[in-house]
Amino acid sequence: MSLDAPHPFGEPVIRTVAMPADTNPNGDIFGGWLMAQMDLAGGIAAKRRAHGRTATVSVESMSFLRPVKVGDEVSIYAKVVSVGRTSMRIAIEAWRRPTSGEMSKVTEANFTFVAIGDDMRPRPVGPADE
Repeated sequence: MSLDAPHPFGEPVIRTVAMPADTNPNGDIFGGWLMAQMDLAGGIAAKRRAHGRTATVSVESMSFLRPVKVGDEVSIYAKVVSVGRTSMRIAIEAWRRPTSGEMSKVTEANFTFVAIGDDMRPRPVGPADE
Protein backbone atom coordinates (compact mmCIF):
# COMPACT_ATOMS: atom_id res chain seq x y z
CA MET A 1 0.00 0.00 0.00
CA SER A 2 1.27 3.46 -0.79
CA LEU A 3 0.13 7.05 -1.04
CA ASP A 4 0.67 7.14 -4.81
CA ALA A 5 -1.42 4.06 -5.66
CA PRO A 6 -3.49 4.85 -8.77
CA HIS A 7 -6.50 2.84 -7.62
CA PRO A 8 -7.79 1.04 -4.53
CA PHE A 9 -6.33 -2.27 -3.34
CA GLY A 10 -8.98 -4.91 -2.59
CA GLU A 11 -12.70 -4.99 -3.15
CA PRO A 12 -15.19 -2.25 -2.25
CA VAL A 13 -16.99 -3.01 1.01
CA ILE A 14 -18.53 0.25 2.31
CA ARG A 15 -19.42 3.58 0.72
CA THR A 16 -20.75 6.49 2.76
CA VAL A 17 -20.76 10.29 2.87
CA ALA A 18 -18.84 12.22 5.52
CA MET A 19 -21.28 14.35 7.53
CA PRO A 20 -20.90 17.43 9.79
CA ALA A 21 -21.52 15.33 12.93
CA ASP A 22 -18.34 13.36 12.12
CA THR A 23 -15.95 16.34 12.35
CA ASN A 24 -13.18 17.16 14.81
CA PRO A 25 -12.72 20.72 16.21
CA ASN A 26 -10.81 21.72 13.04
CA GLY A 27 -13.73 20.86 10.76
CA ASP A 28 -12.04 17.78 9.27
CA ILE A 29 -13.59 14.36 9.57
CA PHE A 30 -12.58 12.79 12.88
CA GLY A 31 -9.96 10.04 12.52
CA GLY A 32 -11.88 7.82 14.92
CA TRP A 33 -14.92 7.91 12.63
CA LEU A 34 -12.78 6.86 9.69
CA MET A 35 -11.15 4.11 11.73
CA ALA A 36 -14.60 2.83 12.75
CA GLN A 37 -15.67 2.67 9.09
CA MET A 38 -12.50 0.72 8.29
CA ASP A 39 -13.15 -1.68 11.19
CA LEU A 40 -16.70 -2.27 9.93
CA ALA A 41 -15.42 -3.02 6.42
CA GLY A 42 -12.70 -5.30 7.75
CA GLY A 43 -15.26 -7.12 9.88
CA ILE A 44 -17.43 -7.73 6.83
CA ALA A 45 -14.47 -9.10 4.85
CA ALA A 46 -13.38 -11.26 7.81
CA LYS A 47 -16.89 -12.64 8.35
CA ARG A 48 -17.15 -13.56 4.67
CA ARG A 49 -13.79 -15.36 4.76
CA ALA A 50 -14.36 -17.08 8.11
CA HIS A 51 -18.02 -17.93 7.36
CA GLY A 52 -19.12 -16.61 10.72
CA ARG A 53 -18.43 -14.42 13.69
CA THR A 54 -15.08 -12.64 14.02
CA ALA A 55 -13.49 -10.14 16.37
CA THR A 56 -10.94 -7.40 15.77
CA VAL A 57 -7.79 -8.18 17.75
CA SER A 58 -5.31 -5.62 16.44
CA VAL A 59 -4.75 -2.68 14.14
CA GLU A 60 -1.26 -2.01 12.88
CA SER A 61 0.36 0.70 10.81
CA MET A 62 -2.65 3.02 10.64
CA SER A 63 -1.65 5.92 8.40
CA PHE A 64 -3.76 9.03 7.93
CA LEU A 65 -2.52 10.37 4.60
CA ARG A 66 -4.95 13.18 3.72
CA PRO A 67 -7.91 14.86 5.41
CA VAL A 68 -11.51 14.00 4.61
CA LYS A 69 -13.96 16.88 4.34
CA VAL A 70 -17.69 17.11 5.00
CA GLY A 71 -19.58 15.99 1.90
CA ASP A 72 -16.78 13.75 0.58
CA GLU A 73 -17.85 10.31 -0.58
CA VAL A 74 -15.75 7.82 1.40
CA SER A 75 -15.20 4.29 0.05
CA ILE A 76 -13.56 1.55 2.10
CA TYR A 77 -11.75 -1.30 0.36
CA ALA A 78 -10.55 -4.51 2.01
CA LYS A 79 -8.48 -7.51 1.02
CA VAL A 80 -7.60 -10.61 3.03
CA VAL A 81 -3.81 -10.78 2.72
CA SER A 82 -3.05 -13.75 4.97
CA VAL A 83 -4.87 -16.45 6.89
CA GLY A 84 -3.60 -18.38 9.89
CA ARG A 85 -5.31 -21.17 11.77
CA THR A 86 -7.76 -18.85 13.59
CA SER A 87 -6.80 -15.38 12.39
CA MET A 88 -6.86 -13.26 9.24
CA ARG A 89 -4.84 -10.19 8.33
CA ILE A 90 -6.82 -7.74 6.23
CA ALA A 91 -5.39 -4.73 4.39
CA ILE A 92 -7.89 -1.86 4.41
CA GLU A 93 -7.83 1.43 2.52
CA ALA A 94 -10.14 4.44 2.72
CA TRP A 95 -10.51 6.62 -0.38
CA ARG A 96 -12.31 9.95 -0.73
CA ARG A 97 -14.06 11.44 -3.70
CA PRO A 98 -14.73 15.14 -3.20
CA THR A 99 -17.74 16.83 -4.79
CA SER A 100 -15.46 17.70 -7.69
CA GLY A 101 -12.07 16.19 -8.35
CA GLU A 102 -10.24 12.92 -8.37
CA MET A 103 -10.54 10.06 -5.95
CA SER A 104 -7.55 9.80 -3.56
CA LYS A 105 -6.44 7.47 -0.78
CA VAL A 106 -6.80 9.02 2.67
CA THR A 107 -6.09 6.22 5.14
CA GLU A 108 -4.61 2.72 5.17
CA ALA A 109 -4.06 0.07 7.82
CA ASN A 110 -3.71 -3.64 8.47
CA PHE A 111 -6.31 -5.18 10.78
CA THR A 112 -6.17 -8.64 12.33
CA PHE A 113 -9.40 -10.52 13.03
CA VAL A 114 -9.92 -13.85 14.81
CA ALA A 115 -12.72 -16.29 13.97
CA ILE A 116 -14.95 -16.83 17.02
CA GLY A 117 -16.99 -19.95 17.77
CA ASP A 118 -20.29 -20.31 19.62
CA ASP A 119 -18.28 -20.74 22.84
CA MET A 120 -16.76 -17.27 22.25
CA ARG A 121 -13.30 -18.81 21.82
CA PRO A 122 -11.09 -18.75 18.71
CA ARG A 123 -12.01 -21.35 16.09
CA PRO A 124 -10.31 -22.46 12.87
CA VAL A 125 -10.97 -20.16 9.91
CA GLY A 126 -11.48 -23.04 7.48
CA PRO A 127 -10.81 -23.28 3.77
CA ALA A 128 -11.39 -20.44 1.30
CA ASP A 129 -14.38 -20.52 -1.03
CA GLU A 130 -13.56 -21.83 -4.45
